[in-house]
Amino acid sequence: MISNQILQSTIDGLKNITRKDLSVVEKEGKVIATTEENMIGRQIDAIENFVGSQADSQLILGYQYFKVYDNGIPEYVIQVKGEDEDGYRIGKIAAFQIQSLLVAYKERYDKDNFIKNLLLDNLLLVDIYSRAKKLHIENNIRRIVYLIETNIDKDMNIVEIVRSIFPAKTKDFVTAVDEHSIILVKELREKETMDEISHDGELTKSETGREADDLPNIVVVQLESFFDPTEVEWLRFSSDPIPNLRKMFEEYSSGYFKVPSVGAGTANTEFE
Repeated sequence: MISNQILQSTIDGLKNITRKDLSVVEKEGKVIATTEENMIGRQIDAIENFVGSQADSQLILGYQYFKVYDNGIPEYVIQVKGEDEDGYRIGKIAAFQIQSLLVAYKERYDKDNFIKNLLLDNLLLVDIYSRAKKLHIENNIRRIVYLIETNIDKDMNIVEIVRSIFPAKTKDFVTAVDEHSIILVKELREKETMDEISHDGELTKSETGREADDLPNIVVVQLESFFDPTEVEWLRFSSDPIPNLRKMFEEYSSGYFKVPSVGAGTANTEFE
């Protein structure tokens, strides 16, 4: 359910804090995320027996294993290298973190699935309001629906890419219609109108003027330690501390970008 990219980012962050090597293993025994070299994709034979046992954790050949449950059923196994007490505590923390992600993703998936079925007219009118209330989806908010069509290779998870653009927006929804079509339902700002969004109806389709196989060069300059000081609520300035950059913000494309690594793992951000 959770993308391998998210699992990898999570355990990378835990390793940066704890200095312990961790892996996430499928219940069938395949390693799908790891901080150890040459471990990704490896099959661990002991996992299936552990998953079928009554134990929540187990020590096997220098590694500690911890079950991650989904509705009481093991979904993943956390592997921690080392036999010490610190390894046990770190393993329990990692299992709790992954389990919390499972709950969050499951809730998000249910919401996105509800929006998808709503737009495809797969719900009875009598069920719409009750399900929306159960999922804590407000029904009196103005929203706009985007249909995003892509020709991206199916190995790329375009739904996760679009979701990452709206990571903190609990009222925006992203769901896949098929392999090449995605629905984005986005909340409108208080005074935002359809005419503003569509440029008085002129903008109905995004055209780049390029052929489908003519990909553009995209250059990203990452200023690792930069932030906009005016975003700090308790700071006051007599004048704008970044006037040149502010001018660039106004004249060129600008905005916020969600990255999967905070505090460390810069290379992961640069190459994802």
